[in-house]
Amino acid sequence: MKTSADIQRMCEEFQIQMIDFKMTDIDGRWRHITIPRERFDDDIFRYGVGFDGSNYGYAPIEKSDMVFIPDPDSAAVDPFAGVPTLTMCGNVCTIGEKENIPFDQYPKNVSLRALEYMKETGIADRMVIGPEFEFYVLDKVRYQISPEFSGYQVDTRQAEWNCSLSVPGNNGYEVTYKGGYHASAPQDVGYDLRSRMCLAMEDWGIKVKYHHHEVGGPGQMEIEVELGDMAEMADNTMIIKYIIKNMAAAEGKTATFMPKPIYKEAGNGLHVHMLLFKDGKPVFYDENGYSGLSREAHYFIGGLLKHIASLCAFTNPSTNSFKRLVPGYEAPVTIGYATSNRSAVIRIPAYAKAPETKRFELRNPDATANPYYAYAAILMAGLDGIRNKIDPEANGWGPYDFNLYHLSAEEQKKIKGLPRSLGEALDALLADHDYLTAGGVFPERLIEIWLEKKRAELKEIEQIPSPAEFKYYYDL
Repeated sequence: MKTSADIQRMCEEFQIQMIDFKMTDIDGRWRHITIPRERFDDDIFRYGVGFDGSNYGYAPIEKSDMVFIPDPDSAAVDPFAGVPTLTMCGNVCTIGEKENIPFDQYPKNVSLRALEYMKETGIADRMVIGPEFEFYVLDKVRYQISPEFSGYQVDTRQAEWNCSLSVPGNNGYEVTYKGGYHASAPQDVGYDLRSRMCLAMEDWGIKVKYHHHEVGGPGQMEIEVELGDMAEMADNTMIIKYIIKNMAAAEGKTATFMPKPIYKEAGNGLHVHMLLFKDGKPVFYDENGYSGLSREAHYFIGGLLKHIASLCAFTNPSTNSFKRLVPGYEAPVTIGYATSNRSAVIRIPAYAKAPETKRFELRNPDATANPYYAYAAILMAGLDGIRNKIDPEANGWGPYDFNLYHLSAEEQKKIKGLPRSLGEALDALLADHDYLTAGGVFPERLIEIWLEKKRAELKEIEQIPSPAEFKYYYDL
């Protein structure tokens, strides 16, 4: 663990002038406070930096005073600051009479408590995950919502719609509709930008597995990172989104993780690979089990599938999330598991054969999620499955070793589907969240605040007329 002296040495080495502290609000956005290097001392690691938490979506005004405690191990030079700046993530505490108390609603605290609970159960002592980051890089985005005008516009020169006689486009190298998977240059105009993004991640200490153009023709990208410990990967998820957005902006472009930013194109997911270890040994491996998975792995899958509807309230927490979860776009819509089947919500990669890499991926999450809450909720659902021995096969959730989209309409009716809207997911969370509050991981008050906040978002969005409604109903 880094010490204050280590931080001071970093400041000397990189001629740091400012120290920046990055905090996560309830939605999963970073906010920050910056101090001159001269104001930085050992007391900050003990007493923290005070701020008003009510503006972050957590606490009522009368209990809003909080302190941010930086984590020295997260210290890194911020590549996007013109003034040499050292940045740190960390944790948030409420102010107690004698000492600060970890704030139980703060996202990082929830994820850390989930890991503690996992250890207390004796099931495992380490959770390793590997998210896949899908996003679009566009040349421009415009949107407006007002009583007299509502609409949006996106554009990128590689999009098929720019291959016309009247529009200056990409010199005939546009990428066709849903035809971008592993496209190469000159069609892949974001190739070098993605490489620079990956190098920036490596400089920050994040190991990159690979990057490529994704299915979406108008600039959909994917960067996949190496597997890592859940708590660190939650921090890294915030860092990765920060790097991608800022590097796109520096190029005069814009990057979005919005699940469905372009109608009729592939959506952006955040597939999460996962595996557990205990005493250094993989919990999920059994060479004699289905697809090489142990009974504990199957129970973990059972927990995820049992709670998947309520889980969506944290893994897919936007109205836009459910515009991605529709048939025909390699996005899951049914509750089930299988090997090498991208139409199932849980997919077991056939290429991961070694005991220490044997795993499965949850395919419904997207990056509108607060990663700390989402990863913690995934862990809690899986642990509930192991504790209660929830067998996914016995419950009729698979394995579905065939393309679910090819089933007849009659057969499809027999298979349960994911929530079709944010409202359905929130209703499921209200009815099913005991697995989240077990061990005091998710405070009941956090569930209440989350439901209130998301229902308010949903109500407002539902009241706004859309362009499609004008098309279908204006002349009736």
